[in-house]
Amino acid sequence: MTRLDARTLNALGLLGCCAILLVAFGYQFALGELPCPLCLLQRAGFAASGVGFALGVRFGPRPSHYGIAILSAVVGAAVAARQVALHVVPGTGGYGTTLVGLHFYTLALLAFVALIAAVGVLLLADGGLRSDPQAGRGAGAFGNACLLLFLCVVLANAVSTAAECGGGLCPDDPTHYEALDALLNR
Repeated sequence: MTRLDARTLNALGLLGCCAILLVAFGYQFALGELPCPLCLLQRAGFAASGVGFALGVRFGPRPSHYGIAILSAVVGAAVAARQVALHVVPGTGGYGTTLVGLHFYTLALLAFVALIAAVGVLLLADGGLRSDPQAGRGAGAFGNACLLLFLCVVLANAVSTAAECGGGLCPDDPTHYEALDALLNR
């Protein structure tokens, strides 16, 4: 695999992280489902994994970039598994609506596991990590577009989280945007 191929795969991984965050963001605004603190931590896990892919797009593939993606996905998977465990107990019900019959935290756990496996495959295809004449090339138009989209999605999620949680702890069962309500004196 050439470095260009590896950068393209990193861009696709970055696009996957963006898609997951955009779907969650869409449900937040389309259905008014504010994310709970564990959901916010899972979003942070996808964003941090995306940083590993973004570094691979921008600077070329390196084991350290893949390490960031894997460690972030492991932490995100642990948070998602914790939330799954909270709702496995009979009578507790689930949190939020479902997509394809599964709650978002269950889907997040599956996505984190898939992300770890995908990065493992990228590491096994280590030809992209070797010296290559194209090493000095930039990310290309597709890679730059993915980087820009990722930056916008992460910033939008950060603003949304700040609006939801205000200056303090995020509520366990959020019903409104605390910072916006404080700003508008509601």
